[in-house]
Amino acid sequence: MTSGYELLDAGDGRRLERFGDFVVDRPAPGADDPLRAPDAWDGADLRYERDAGWLARAGQEVPGAWEMVEGDLRLELRPTATGQVGLFPEQGSNRAWVRDLIGQLTVTGGEPAVLNLFAYTGAMTLSAVAAGAAVTHVDGSRPTVAWARRNADLSALADRPVRWIVDDAEAFVAREQRRGRPYDGFVLDPPSYGHGAGGRTWRLSERLPGLLDACVVLTGPRPAFAVLSAHSHGFGPDRLADQLASALRRRPADVDAGELALRAQSGARLRLGAYARIIGR
Repeated sequence: MTSGYELLDAGDGRRLERFGDFVVDRPAPGADDPLRAPDAWDGADLRYERDAGWLARAGQEVPGAWEMVEGDLRLELRPTATGQVGLFPEQGSNRAWVRDLIGQLTVTGGEPAVLNLFAYTGAMTLSAVAAGAAVTHVDGSRPTVAWARRNADLSALADRPVRWIVDDAEAFVAREQRRGRPYDGFVLDPPSYGHGAGGRTWRLSERLPGLLDACVVLTGPRPAFAVLSAHSHGFGPDRLADQLASALRRRPADVDAGELALRAQSGARLRLGAYARIIGR
């Protein structure tokens, strides 16, 4: 099994990536420039087309799942109906930032309690618990939470302190407020659009401020850290910094913000979203 992830090239609305043993060709709306390494694309094992789904190279079959090593984590990947494979590589810098910070916190203050909302298949959760945190992992999809738990097993972290919660993020946070359960830090990577509890429509532009305010109730206005990211049009670094700073009653200048971007082996740069993060104590 080949370790790690690599962006090989990007352009013409697509991205070419190596996830462990598989080279994957899939759409990337932010890849506006021409291809830098057109010959490399002939080596793709898998290609995703929005109208046809997943296609394998001639003579091969689309795999049901495979495994990849990222640092000290072992993760299950699989081709999904939406074109995802179970890992957002562009979040790697945020995962490393959280891991390093938690390592510092455990030296000075024991086991920090972290709330991870829209937690997907658990790479951030596992990075945090590997560094010494206790994590509440919340996602609205039962199969996705089961996938995250498999990743914990694969990474030999199943015995670490993780609460695996299948729930609507807003509803869960509201219940945690009523319970008076405190947290030291939080991580949010919310979707652009979706449906919440009771069929309520989720739109990031409408719901994010209230959810951030609710998270701050759980951590207090000076959390150990907070990370907010988005892959949504119109939510660049400045907007995320403004919203996080507003919820924490801080200045936007206090917030570290930037693009979620990857540099390809070919030299291409792929923009995939934005982040804002802060150390509060």
